[in-house]
Amino acid sequence: MSATQYIEILFKRILPSPFVIALLLTVLTVVLALLLTPAPEQGFHLWHILSYWEQGIWQQPLLVFAYQMMLILVLGHILVLSPPMNRLIGRLTSGVSDTKSAVLLVSSATLLVSFFNWGLGLVFGAIMARKVAEAAQQRGFLINYPLVGAAGYVGMMVWHGGISGSAPAKVGEKGHLQSLVNPSLADQLPEVLSYTETVFSQANLIVFGLLLVLIPALLWRLSRKAQVRPTDLNLYDPQWPKPHNISGAERLDHSRYIGWFFGLMVMLVFVLQYHAVLVRGIVTPNMLNFFMLGLAFLLHGKIAGFLQALTEAIDGASGILIQFPLYFGIMGIMQDSGLVLQMANFFVSISTVNTLPLLTYFSAALVNIFIPSGGGQWALQGPIILEAALKLNVPVAKIVMAMAYGDQLTNMLQPFWALPLLGITKLKARELLPFSLWVMLVGTLVFLGALLFLY
Repeated sequence: MSATQYIEILFKRILPSPFVIALLLTVLTVVLALLLTPAPEQGFHLWHILSYWEQGIWQQPLLVFAYQMMLILVLGHILVLSPPMNRLIGRLTSGVSDTKSAVLLVSSATLLVSFFNWGLGLVFGAIMARKVAEAAQQRGFLINYPLVGAAGYVGMMVWHGGISGSAPAKVGEKGHLQSLVNPSLADQLPEVLSYTETVFSQANLIVFGLLLVLIPALLWRLSRKAQVRPTDLNLYDPQWPKPHNISGAERLDHSRYIGWFFGLMVMLVFVLQYHAVLVRGIVTPNMLNFFMLGLAFLLHGKIAGFLQALTEAIDGASGILIQFPLYFGIMGIMQDSGLVLQMANFFVSISTVNTLPLLTYFSAALVNIFIPSGGGQWALQGPIILEAALKLNVPVAKIVMAMAYGDQLTNMLQPFWALPLLGITKLKARELLPFSLWVMLVGTLVFLGALLFLY
């Protein structure tokens, strides 16, 4: 029996659902805050911690972010369920005949798309995995569907070092770096850290190139011994809903001109509103959602077809709807109790000029398990590692990328961002993680090598 099969058996026995994992992490965070943070002068310590948890759940900026993420997933799913996109993905998967060819296609395509934009890559990878399984079902060949699903998730291994990465994008904003540190240290930081120093630096491009080769190669090797089995999925029919006995205003639902008109209107506003930002290579969640909304109208044409796809797509976002607030609560505890500061300060306190990037990387990987949000993690951890970098004279770009690498590494262990893929593919986290853990191992070696020898 292979090591992967042992891990599969172990996970089936001990790994609960992602929702239960979120609940258990909440309890663990409460216990850690009770044990490791100082009690307030007045009131019960536990009551204060639970208050931080409740306040974290309802942070309005985070709730806005959660809604943006849901829209990215739903609109992306609606988009790929349109007849033109369905035909395109059908052509892409036409050459797939077994698990080996499937994982090579899905993983390489997902990595490339995710480097451009993580939200689009997350949806694209999930849909590609699902379409491969549907092709296997229709054409009668067998695959290891969980392994193909893992191939559709590997984009989260490169996202934070990509164009839409939270930390590289934020440090590219004028004055953001200086706003994070003590005013006495602000003059030592540049106003802007451009993408040429982070995302498009030679070191990061080499890292991405290595992962683009090594991850598909790893999955291909795993596929050689992976057990295959039939899939049993409900096949989605993207054909236009066939109208019958419709009259009056109901005909508008089946008029292509309505969808095309609003699609063109959205695309026109998109170009006028965002062209200045686009030429700088910046893509925000609002921009992506607005673009996908317009394109989905154009490709579906009929509003009835759009709504039919919406019904199919909405289920994939249900996990995020309920679990995101739980992680916001964990973030609230870690931030307001000072727990995250203690964790980060511990790593900084034992750091030297040579070890700070490595310890930043490992601490970011640990924090990501509790706070699976790159933007939230940068807001909490960024000020600490920046001040440490200044005091130890470590290049700021290296520290930023060390945190980004650590954050994206444990996405292969923390199943939160796999929720959309699980909803679309109908797989379970315990089926996915035995394979994604191998990807995490490869990523660990690549990121450590980069921090030691490339930066």
